[in-house]
Amino acid sequence: MTTAPALPRKPATLELSLIGNCTVSALVDQGGSIVWCCMPRFDSPPVFDALLNSSEGLGLDGAMTVELERLSRIDQAYDPGTAVVRTRMWDDKGNGIELVDFAPRFLTRDRVFRPAQLVRRVRPLAGHPRVRFVVRPSGDWGAAAPTLTRGSHHLRFVLPGCTLRLNTSVPLTYLIDSTWITLQAPVSLLLGPDETLSGGIDETAREFEEQTARYWRHWTRRLAVPLEWQDAVIRAAITLKLCQYEETGAIVAAMTTSIPEAPHSGRNWDYRYCWLRDAFFVVRALNSLAEVGTMENYLNWLYNVVRAADGGHVQPLYGIGLERELSESVISQATGYRGMGPVRVGNQAQEHFQHDVYGSVVLGAAQAFHDHRLLVRGDSADFGALEMMGEQAWRLYDQPDAGIWELRTRARVHTSSALMCWAACDRLARIAVVLGLAERASLWRQRAQNIHGHILRHAWNDERQAFVESLGGRDLDASVLLMAEVGFLPPRDPRFVSTVRELERTLCDGAFMRRYEAEDDFGKPQTAFNVCSFWRVDALARIGHRDEARDAFEALLARRNKMGLLSEDLDPVTGELWGNFPQTYSMVGIINGAVRLSAPWDSAV
Repeated sequence: MTTAPALPRKPATLELSLIGNCTVSALVDQGGSIVWCCMPRFDSPPVFDALLNSSEGLGLDGAMTVELERLSRIDQAYDPGTAVVRTRMWDDKGNGIELVDFAPRFLTRDRVFRPAQLVRRVRPLAGHPRVRFVVRPSGDWGAAAPTLTRGSHHLRFVLPGCTLRLNTSVPLTYLIDSTWITLQAPVSLLLGPDETLSGGIDETAREFEEQTARYWRHWTRRLAVPLEWQDAVIRAAITLKLCQYEETGAIVAAMTTSIPEAPHSGRNWDYRYCWLRDAFFVVRALNSLAEVGTMENYLNWLYNVVRAADGGHVQPLYGIGLERELSESVISQATGYRGMGPVRVGNQAQEHFQHDVYGSVVLGAAQAFHDHRLLVRGDSADFGALEMMGEQAWRLYDQPDAGIWELRTRARVHTSSALMCWAACDRLARIAVVLGLAERASLWRQRAQNIHGHILRHAWNDERQAFVESLGGRDLDASVLLMAEVGFLPPRDPRFVSTVRELERTLCDGAFMRRYEAEDDFGKPQTAFNVCSFWRVDALARIGHRDEARDAFEALLARRNKMGLLSEDLDPVTGELWGNFPQTYSMVGIINGAVRLSAPWDSAV
């Protein structure tokens, strides 16, 4: 075996790009290494886990890497309008290579081809670059090395519960031994299930790239983007689409687990599941761009949840295959992101009572009753299923719960939960009108009015001159900003305007807003929560402070990583991203802010 020179380890960061095809996904770092990938599903154990075993920096174990000898410069970008990542590297003598990373996705035989496969193409750009290829998947979160077998043009990695096949035109001896070689011609690596590749390796990889790029450009072209911030919106839309597990329709909150919300905070959670709340916001954002296919697919999954509800109770989250049991455990052998454990699998929030979920269900499905473009519109049977959610909302709107922030040791009657219960009743009334069900419309309208009055009486705090986080409470919480978004109050209602200003004074560091002021299970939040900052942008625009909203929106866009992506949280002082990545909530905020604030198309054309 050739001994390669040891290169210094890079610290783990969230300067990552997302590739995927709605079956699998992977995170690629700035150096072109795949440092996170779960197979065969988003919520499977990772086959590349370097990101969460990075206490000493990002190593070669648990990653798929191409190294360039004497590396001096790297450029990386998405091909415009696609989910294809292109990384170019040069050494100190001007020799260069290019890496192209993607997951195949395109139409064939009247269906979407989206295998559980990653494709990497590598070609020389200039001179005679010397490289080495390193492919080191691992099992059991880094504790289990794969059993390696060799074919004529492939390697098999046998892992616990998963066998991967790497079809490649890289000479296998050099690949197995991680030998430094001169790259003289393009090569390809296709990693996926243990299945025979029907065509030539390089030809297949090239064809997959061309068709995948074409697919995404056609998908992007159909988006009804705003005039301003188009690139940011397109990147956000593609990212949200990649977070849908298309086989079932479920939409995950993020692709990772256990990236801490703040350094050494212990706020490390597994987000690789479908929260009904988060999914509603994703569907709503994509609908605003005229991308309704994601909603149609999601509704297939959602109605399975609703119709299987036991006594009407719905969990805040489910597995992407409708799994109810998502028991939370700690993976002791994983060191964590930068060594900041614990690494958790599963999520205890599945046990919570979060009453806003009933509003999220109804709101997520409501457009299907009004939108005449859809192949399958909501009908009376669907309405009946949603009424069960409404009954739960009506029964529970004034009862304590864990709330939108999933507090583990404190229950209150949260304003945001009551608000979404109101939204459930309000939208059911509107749907009943469309269906011609006058008596049901009257019933749900009256219930909505009753909840509305209750919230106004008990969520307003005269001392704070603001709507507060819980009925009868006094603490402030950014989630009350949703009052305007869901239509609870006219945005310029003096009480809402006053609330916006009081939240800014209490929770904001410049353009960046924390979730709440009260301590929780882990103390007071240390970082800004990106979606709250975007809610503030929306609220400012609605109350007529558009210039202020635009400034705040631009400040948030400036905190995206170099690939245009956001995580859940950020440090308001340093701007560093924290929390699970990429976070759908945050990417939704980009779309909503741009749609709200952009100049109209007829101002330019």
